[in-house]
Amino acid sequence: MSKTKKITLGVTAGALALGAGLGITGVASATTTPTPGATSSTESSPQADGQGRHGGHWRDGGGQLASKLATKLGVDQAKVTDALKSFREANKPTTRPSKGTEGAKPDGTAREAALAKSLASALGVDESKVTSALDEIRSEAQANRAAQLKARLDKAVSEGKLTQAEADAVTKAVNSGVIGGGGR
Repeated sequence: MSKTKKITLGVTAGALALGAGLGITGVASATTTPTPGATSSTESSPQADGQGRHGGHWRDGGGQLASKLATKLGVDQAKVTDALKSFREANKPTTRPSKGTEGAKPDGTAREAALAKSLASALGVDESKVTSALDEIRSEAQANRAAQLKARLDKAVSEGKLTQAEADAVTKAVNSGVIGGGGR
């Protein structure tokens, strides 16, 4: 087998492994928001990037989205948690996808606009302020995920598991949305 084919297979295998890992992580973290306990709103979980957009839906790992929104909007976290829960319940699919539409993505822009409108109404905050806060949180989460990916790839390169060209190819694939749901 030629060196070019080996490199191509290595990059492809690495991209598939990364994509599978990100997919499993996404499925594992796409849980419902737990009822808030007797913890401080400034306390953070180890899964600091547990919020973000996934398939056009906001997910909230461990109440991080509620906490960050509460901080950015200057409102009580419990109110934000309740408003998010209400939105999630009101927008829960009532039927299974019809045959052939299982992989169809919902309109993420429309859902995000509906979320902002719902939160603004429930919290008594201007809709543009909610939209801005959601955009900031999404940008912060994307930057955090990009930094974590870069660190993992840099480590793989330094350990000799990947070449720099392979790491660059994985980064490009993620940023363009080919794997891992990146690129917006």
